[in-house]
Amino acid sequence: MKFSSIRLASAALAVSAALAATAVSAQNLRYAHVGSEGDIQHWFAAQTADRLPDATDGDVTVTVFPNSQLGGVQETIDGVRSGAISMAHHEFASLAQLVEDIAVFNAPFVYRDGEHALKATDPRTSPVLQEFNEQLIESGNMRIIGRLFRGARQMTAKMPVYSPADLEGEPFRGVPLQLWTTMIKGFGAIPTPVEVSELPTALMTGMVVGQENPLTMINANKLYEVQSHVMLTGHMQNVLPVFINEDVWQSISEENREAILTSLDELAYETLATAQQAEQDLVGTLTEKGMTFITGDDGLELDAFREGVVAQVNEDFPSWAPYIEQIAAIE
Repeated sequence: MKFSSIRLASAALAVSAALAATAVSAQNLRYAHVGSEGDIQHWFAAQTADRLPDATDGDVTVTVFPNSQLGGVQETIDGVRSGAISMAHHEFASLAQLVEDIAVFNAPFVYRDGEHALKATDPRTSPVLQEFNEQLIESGNMRIIGRLFRGARQMTAKMPVYSPADLEGEPFRGVPLQLWTTMIKGFGAIPTPVEVSELPTALMTGMVVGQENPLTMINANKLYEVQSHVMLTGHMQNVLPVFINEDVWQSISEENREAILTSLDELAYETLATAQQAEQDLVGTLTEKGMTFITGDDGLELDAFREGVVAQVNEDFPSWAPYIEQIAAIE
């Protein structure tokens, strides 16, 4: 073989080796969630897929699987735990099967507002989130690396409600989970578990007199057709954790991990701004559709609701007290 041919062959081998090294270093993350493609959940995941390649100079790419394409909540949790799914997001309460008290981040009235909710769930600065992350790594082989904000949950009813006394003896819909049973009891009502698919019928027939959800859901599900009043209680700030398989996380360079954390934090605050704007817009939209809004200026006794719910949470979840105290102390 001539010298020039040898040089060309060596150069070709070098290029091939470089390409192979790039292929090995580039990592694709399979990101699953159960939200629909029209939900802010999917916007967050899609933006993650758009931004992480730029943030990591192409080292990390993301493929999103929305709408339970890789399975429901349980399959998603199991998938991230095993590594079959790289990362996902869902409610904190869904991770309680791995770390029981982590559901405290879903507790009603635990946050002052949406910004406080994001600060309390910041994986880089929140001591209480970092404590739970250590437990999650040990018991679930995963960690929380971000969060997204879906909005505040508000109360609706077929009549005006100003205080827990107005709900005494009334059946009120709750999500079929213990935390919601606790909350509805704290509202002063009779907890009545109803699946979301059955909610409009339950409200129309009078099986329950009211329910609670973000304004986006109230509008999308046309609950204004079966409910007349919205009480702006803001009792839950709905924050969803973004979690990743620990082995996958450790396989990413420290520099890229930092870039990912920064990108997800920026996205979290964008979801907060989006949700707050949507809520403002929906007050007008739902008013036009016939709903009456009740706030503190109208006589809504928010402190009475808070006191009742907090007392019930303390009774039913006594182990949460130190965590709630830590969350409250976050500025």
